Amino acid sequence: MTSWFTRKIVDLFSALADFYYSRKYEAIAERMGLEESQVSAQKQGFIVIQIDGLAYDHLIEAMARGHAPHMKRLLEKKALWQPFDVPLVLWPQGQRAQDRAQDAALKLARWRCGLPSTTPAAQAGIMFGNNFDIPAFRWYEKESNTSVVCKVPRLAKAMQDRISIGRRGILRGGSSYVNMFDGDARLSLFTLSAINSQRFFESVRGVGFLLLFLLSPLRVLRVILLSLWEYLVDLGKRFVALFVPSYYQPFSVLSPFLQIITNVVFREIQTFGCLIDIYRGMPAIYTNYYSYDEIAHHFKIASAEALKALRGIDNQIKQIDRMRTQYRRRHYDLYILSDHGLTPSVPFKKAYGRTLGQYIAEQIGEGVFTDERGGEERPSAAKALFLLEELKGIEARLSERGASLVQAAYRFVDKRLVVDPVLSSAEVDEDDSWDLSKRSDIVVRNSGSMSHVYFNVTPRPMNLSEIALIYPSLLNRLVEHEGIGLVVGREEGETVIVGKDGTLTLNEGVEVRGKDPLLSLPEPELAASQLHQLASFPHSGDIIIFGAWREDGEVVCFENQVASHGGLGGPQDYPFIMYPGRLSLDFEEVTNAKDLYPHFAAYLDGASREKLEDTI
Repeated sequence: MTSWFTRKIVDLFSALADFYYSRKYEAIAERMGLEESQVSAQKQGFIVIQIDGLAYDHLIEAMARGHAPHMKRLLEKKALWQPFDVPLVLWPQGQRAQDRAQDAALKLARWRCGLPSTTPAAQAGIMFGNNFDIPAFRWYEKESNTSVVCKVPRLAKAMQDRISIGRRGILRGGSSYVNMFDGDARLSLFTLSAINSQRFFESVRGVGFLLLFLLSPLRVLRVILLSLWEYLVDLGKRFVALFVPSYYQPFSVLSPFLQIITNVVFREIQTFGCLIDIYRGMPAIYTNYYSYDEIAHHFKIASAEALKALRGIDNQIKQIDRMRTQYRRRHYDLYILSDHGLTPSVPFKKAYGRTLGQYIAEQIGEGVFTDERGGEERPSAAKALFLLEELKGIEARLSERGASLVQAAYRFVDKRLVVDPVLSSAEVDEDDSWDLSKRSDIVVRNSGSMSHVYFNVTPRPMNLSEIALIYPSLLNRLVEHEGIGLVVGREEGETVIVGKDGTLTLNEGVEVRGKDPLLSLPEPELAASQLHQLASFPHSGDIIIFGAWREDGEVVCFENQVASHGGLGGPQDYPFIMYPGRLSLDFEEVTNAKDLYPHFAAYLDGASREKLEDTI
């Protein structure tokens, strides 16, 4: 009797939830001119929620301290009720409730993102199964004199065009929110590689843009309160900094108001978009929350600011999970993952009084010009680019007064937006000739604790022996420096890894002279394989430098960050993944983000549970 009554309560709740979500999101979708998915609703869908930069170990710690309560509950969920002896097929609604209970439970695993430990390499691997020649977050292409930084939309688009050749994106027919790449998504919002392809609000006219959020009054209230709170907190910190200058160091060039727009309003919009997509029955949804990574870079991994951002993301996950379990036009598998972790860091300049580029210039002599770039990934700046595009999209549909307000907002954002410049000149002669007059022309590109260094005496990649001939003392000085852990280079197809006490040479075999420089890492053989692959990329540096690993667990990084990723060593190498509890998956063999691609690509073909389990 108790089980029967429980089933009836669950069935009633399910019916009410279906009615509520159908009416609410039908009105929103119609107002936005968004059609329902053309992919059969009988096909299993998936939702990927990415928390940028959250390492496996740091998630465990955050859950233990109460900063990710919903994710913790997802790991602890059990079935709401157990069926009795009579087959459940006699109660279709009861079967659906049981499915919901099973779908709600998730499992947690650690995986290895590979090298470089960056968002572009991870998302390219996951979405297309190909991250070849993405050597860092920023790099240099000698043959065309081009500086590449992954937050520039046209470069992200060119990258996707290259890596996607002959491959199906895992989001085909689905949606992408706040990502580097779109995975062949039908709808992309705030996605770098798809900027200008389709605007989320392109069918919304006039005040209808505002009415969309008024259909969700609680969301409007939450945005207002969060924005006000963010502003007051920032104001309070700036006030304290008047008396204690070291207390507060703003980590963004954006004003507090623009920071609120990009970190509060955008976060709510991407969640809002996911909820609409679940109603529409989109077959695949991938959304990325950046704020934890961006804040932890500058306030430490376990700082109050970073954990506050994580709790905010956890709340967004709760909203999406509630929608997918209560409104079931399509069955969705939920995955929550990170693209890489973060390792506690000490900046090279802070520790040694100069940047890596300045140190290199000092070793070579007077007159050396080092073009050094590092800085921040600054997703908030990238999101501001999307804001400009969306403003353009709705300006023409507004009244004269409304358009003037949009133009004023556009100017406000544009004046405060700083994006790394991209250098490009005409193609150089592909002849392998040397130009020793460019001996002093050196390019340094920093990405966390890894730096690619290029010498412009020749447009092709250089061997270590050639570098030693032209810059006789440089390699020794680099290896001897306390803040440098490894110097990696090429020599006639071989990869040479040089540490302070020994050298490791990789080709078809392994040759060690002195002490293996990778022995201090937890997985030296894997690290060697990853370094060998990285050195094989056409646009990796002539030498690749890695910051030293300290006994306190910190790594020396070449940017101004107290937590970094991009290099090798520590939690940055080990992200997490939460996946459906009904699946038996073993992530021990996953050593690169591209190893996850077959699993998600299997959904495109409507794979069964057994086939999904065979992909990992």
